[in-house]
Amino acid sequence: MTIWVNEQIDPSGLLYACIASSNEDLAKDCHKSFENNLTEKQKSAGWVARLRTVTSWDDLPANTLKLS
Repeated sequence: MTIWVNEQIDPSGLLYACIASSNEDLAKDCHKSFENNLTEKQKSAGWVARLRTVTSWDDLPANTLKLS
């Protein structure tokens, strides 16, 4: 099973927000939203929106919002 993980990470590398879904289209829409919500100032400071995949729900950070 592929699980799509959207993460918003601050300049120090801390996870600010995390949403996971097994629905690829939903995950891609969420990723676009994460990217669009970062201001130019945040981006230049080092904030990033990352989309990655894992194969198990157990591989997600503890504070992840899980969408089906």
